[in-house]
Amino acid sequence: MSLWLDMLGTEIRFVKTKSFGRIRIAEAGKPGAETILFQHGINGHLEAYAKNLIALSKDFHVVAFDYVGHGLSDKLELEYTPHLLAEQLAELMDALGLESAHLSGESLGGWVSALFAVQYPHRVKRLMLNTAGGLPVVSEKGKADLKNLIALNERNVNNIPTEQSVRARLEWLMHENNRRLVNDELIGLRLDIYLRPETRVVAPIINRIINRHDEFLIPVEQIKNQTLFLWTVDNPIHDLETAKASSDRVAGSQLYVMKGDSAHWPQYEVPEEFNAVTTEFFKTGRVTSA
Repeated sequence: MSLWLDMLGTEIRFVKTKSFGRIRIAEAGKPGAETILFQHGINGHLEAYAKNLIALSKDFHVVAFDYVGHGLSDKLELEYTPHLLAEQLAELMDALGLESAHLSGESLGGWVSALFAVQYPHRVKRLMLNTAGGLPVVSEKGKADLKNLIALNERNVNNIPTEQSVRARLEWLMHENNRRLVNDELIGLRLDIYLRPETRVVAPIINRIINRHDEFLIPVEQIKNQTLFLWTVDNPIHDLETAKASSDRVAGSQLYVMKGDSAHWPQYEVPEEFNAVTTEFFKTGRVTSA
């Protein structure tokens, strides 16, 4: 199915923020319903949630957005860090008139969501960390995966993106049984974003976040909101052992391991399961099958 058919019924628009320029959002759902803010990973874009927004809009007001420097949001030359993106999140919430909201972030999005929850706990209703980055990596395999990703990033950071490099990056996100999801439309969308001159300027700056991973670790003991760690058996770097170790340090948190084949993009790889778990958690604060 096309991304645009998946997202049919969402409103795509730009929201002006005080310090971070124009931010692209996709929005759906009834006014007055509780809001979920969905946040993508590094070098990603809001289409990571193409298979979730309409399904979840039946019960929630849902918003996915491009971080500053990403997707079609403004490309500002800043010192990009997860803390900076947490401040962008605060300004976006202000611009949308949201005093508080549920947060669901994947990879970098989970990292930013958790740091935001530590700094602004009163603005977070419930917190879903979906294969989040920024957790202390505890396994030797995870540490090796991170070291390898840093080396790969350093080799490729100044190379011109190609269809082949974009395909490889997208396939890295997916379980081996889901590589069919990496189709021409998804590759073409991401390649178009990556080849834009303004993206080429900021991408090397953004990618430094990977190399500085351990400078911005989430202080997990300080998370006080109801928290769900949504994980997969095959998530790279921040593996299940890392997720369990961090979940044990967040009082009252739950860990849910996806049953369907998925790696780093479970919301896209197994959307029916993801949407069901998301609905239950943000409605009740619990996941009965966790």
